[in-house]
Amino acid sequence: MNSNKREIMVSICCITYNQEAYIRDALDGFIKQKTNFQWELLIHDDASTDRTAEIIREYATRYPDRIFPILQTENQYSQGLTNISGTFNFPRARGKYIAMCEGDDYWTDETKLQRQVDFMEAHPGCSLCLHSAKVEVQGKAITEHRMRPYRRSRKIRPEEIIDKTSGYPTASLMFRRSMVEHLPDFYVNAPIADIPLQLMSADRGWAYYMDRCMCVYRLGGSASWTTLMKQGNYEEKQRNYARAMEEMYRGFDKESGERFHQIVERASARIRFLTWVNTRKYEKVFDRKYRRFYRELNLRTRFFIRFETMAPGLYAMLQKRFHRAE
Repeated sequence: MNSNKREIMVSICCITYNQEAYIRDALDGFIKQKTNFQWELLIHDDASTDRTAEIIREYATRYPDRIFPILQTENQYSQGLTNISGTFNFPRARGKYIAMCEGDDYWTDETKLQRQVDFMEAHPGCSLCLHSAKVEVQGKAITEHRMRPYRRSRKIRPEEIIDKTSGYPTASLMFRRSMVEHLPDFYVNAPIADIPLQLMSADRGWAYYMDRCMCVYRLGGSASWTTLMKQGNYEEKQRNYARAMEEMYRGFDKESGERFHQIVERASARIRFLTWVNTRKYEKVFDRKYRRFYRELNLRTRFFIRFETMAPGLYAMLQKRFHRAE
């Protein structure tokens, strides 16, 4: 039977731009899912200048009942539209659930969708389901090799979703479509989409973390948000990002009736602290009132901060050698 005539359980929402080198991995990860329900793929390409759109057309031709692309001819992000998913993908979703995955990440477990749907169907109070991810570094970088926010599978209280020390892999997120039928201003105006989605889920219930690695998060891709952030005036971008995120947290605080006020304040302060880490404002990083946030940093990050502040000349020399070898 044509899947268009059957009930869709999951709408996979994917956004992509200039990800020719990665998009096949993402598409293959979707196609290989083994489920006892129907799913659809809603993919939005933001006027890529490489072969990304061509590859998407190829897959859409092969799977016309599953893959529904929007291929822009004019880049929307450059016009100031940061809410790509909320503008182009969420409104056309037909599934009971939405699963997220950006075009440079990919799923590695063919049972991922089935596992998450089974859990959420059995637990109506669960508003968000996530899992761990392998980190695949593009180019040279020093980082953790796995995004594993918790050490075991477990329920996550709303307060923990809001105020957490480790991010959630976007490609792991599944939530109920009803959550994004009416998007609040703090989501629409946010500089990124994943954290406001998590806040919205905290306002609606609890989350569940599966301690199972079922996707890959690519770090440092040429068109990734983190790479684009580092281009141009990085320090100014970090300041603007911190201001926008603080505004987002204030909007969520108001939307949720301030019932998480102290937790929201702490989460907002952590974002500010992390931008100081990124821009090497170490006089602020070492301020005693932020000691809690400093201790949350992993040992590797703390080591390099101490190294740079105690031996700046040696640190700079080694940095030059490292980047020259790239």
